Amino acid sequence: MVVLRNGVPQPNEWVRVADDAALPEGAKAIVSLERWQAEREILRQRNTAIGVSLKSDQSPLLLADDLDHLSLVALEFPKFTDGRAFSYARVLRDRLGYRGEIRAVGQVLRDQYLFMTRVGIDTIEPPAEKRVEGYAEALKEFSVFYQPTNDRRETALRLRHGLDKVATAAE
Repeated sequence: MVVLRNGVPQPNEWVRVADDAALPEGAKAIVSLERWQAEREILRQRNTAIGVSLKSDQSPLLLADDLDHLSLVALEFPKFTDGRAFSYARVLRDRLGYRGEIRAVGQVLRDQYLFMTRVGIDTIEPPAEKRVEGYAEALKEFSVFYQPTNDRRETALRLRHGLDKVATAAE
C-alpha cells in the first residue's frame, strides 16, 4: 500500500499489527489504542518506532501522556461524512504539541486532502480502490483561506488588511 506525503506517493514503512499478532522484529509498527494501553510498558521499550491507531470515537486526549513515545498517530476516517479526525489532528498539533507524524486512514477523499494537510495531517493512506493521481493537484486548488490553522498561512482577512506586513514589520 502506498501513502501520500505532500501529494507524492511514498512507500509505506509502517506495518499494522492486529491485537493478537506478534510485533514484527525491527519494523515500524502501528497498534490499536487498546493494545497500547494494555502493553504500554513493553511497547515503550521497543528499539523501533511505534505508532497508535485511533478510531473515530477515540480521542487523542487518551494518548496525552504517551505522545513523546509515539512516532505516528493514525486517525481513522470511517466515512467521508465523519469529520472528527480533523478535530483530533488539531488537538494533537495545537493543544498537545505533538510533532510526530499524523496519518489519515480509511475513507480519505481527494477533495478533503488539502484540508487534512491544513490541520496537521502529514500523510494519508488513500483507499485501495482510489487512484492517487490527482491528490497532488488538490493541494493547489485554493491559495487563500478564511480559517487560521497550524499551517501558518495568512488568512484572507489578514491579507486583505495588510496585517501580515504589520506582523512581519513588528518582529
